[in-house]
Amino acid sequence: MTTARLPLFPLNTVLFPGLVLPLNVFEARYRAMMRELLTTDESEPRRFAVVAIRDGREVAPTAPGMPDQTALPEKGPSAGFGSDPIQSFHRVGCVADAASIRERADGSFEVMATGTTRVKLLSVDASGPFLVAEVEEIPEARGEEAGTLSEGVLRAFRNYQKRLAGARERSLTTSELPDDPSVVSYLVAAAAVLDTPSKQRLLQAPDTATRLREELTLLRAETAVLRHLPSLPAVDLTQGPTYPN
Repeated sequence: MTTARLPLFPLNTVLFPGLVLPLNVFEARYRAMMRELLTTDESEPRRFAVVAIRDGREVAPTAPGMPDQTALPEKGPSAGFGSDPIQSFHRVGCVADAASIRERADGSFEVMATGTTRVKLLSVDASGPFLVAEVEEIPEARGEEAGTLSEGVLRAFRNYQKRLAGARERSLTTSELPDDPSVVSYLVAAAAVLDTPSKQRLLQAPDTATRLREELTLLRAETAVLRHLPSLPAVDLTQGPTYPN
């Protein structure tokens, strides 16, 4: 297995391989991370690891306790994540490659990154200005019947989209759906309106076929629920939100 030490960016969301991640970076520890990434030559990937937060917060709290408004703000790379920050994170995450890092006049950063490879979180180092993780790459196994399952998931996903009433002009269209089962599995996992624990289970599925099977079950269940609900605003599947740190 391939291991690496990468800057760690915890978020209240799950990043999947192949998906775009826009970030609005304003907190000191993550600004330091971006400045460090900018020292990497442009010909090399500017990589960092993204993990979903189990407990804790993306932004350090203004005070370690409430309602004591006079308490000093919590600072440092692990602020908001406790004395052993790895316990606050899900253990499977995704490497992000920052295609662009733009510093604003106020010192904050606008970042556009893309998920590349799943990784397992082995340890977290909080001794520097930002968190650094030792991670191990997780290979993507295809699993049995992935091709057939992919076709079923695409059909179920189309039905699911139709139930998300009034598809927007920029919503994902049938012609844009890929053929590769692993790509399908990650795209559907990212596009479906699911909570973080459900998305995390999909990310850490042992192989593509297992992920597709779970998605098929989830999509059928969600579609059945939507049949009994009034019209809902469609989700724009091509333009994700910008995640603040």
